[in-house]
Amino acid sequence: MAALPKRIIKETERLISDPVPGITAYPDEANLRAFTVTMNGPDSSPYEKGIFDLELYLPDDYPMCPPKVRFLTKIYHPNIDKLGRICLDVLKDNWSPALQIRTILLSIQALLASPNPDDPLANDVADDWKKDEPKAIEVAKEWTAKYAKAKE
Repeated sequence: MAALPKRIIKETERLISDPVPGITAYPDEANLRAFTVTMNGPDSSPYEKGIFDLELYLPDDYPMCPPKVRFLTKIYHPNIDKLGRICLDVLKDNWSPALQIRTILLSIQALLASPNPDDPLANDVADDWKKDEPKAIEVAKEWTAKYAKAKE
């Protein structure tokens, strides 16, 4: 495996020494471009008390292209599909090499706090959200309790 760029080493060191509140991200020992991420559901969101597992991968052309991130924990969210893929502008068209892993993780956490059914990846969930938001929030809470190792 090629040596890691200094930027990835620096970002990794900072993630470990100065973690983002509610998020842990550790590189895989076998592949330092692959991270195991644990994210707490934001307070006052349907995902509160949930602990979500994600995987984050830095492609060879990072930071010129965004990291690949997906949820491993099942989640009921209009912007996250059944495969865990995330619809988030900074992971696609609004990516900038100035962004860092921690910025992306904070953006994903913010997306959990404020789902956007008008830019869905999971159309069925977005439709539910638009038709009956209180019911959709209830389902999101149920899924969080069932799949996201929710803490009491």
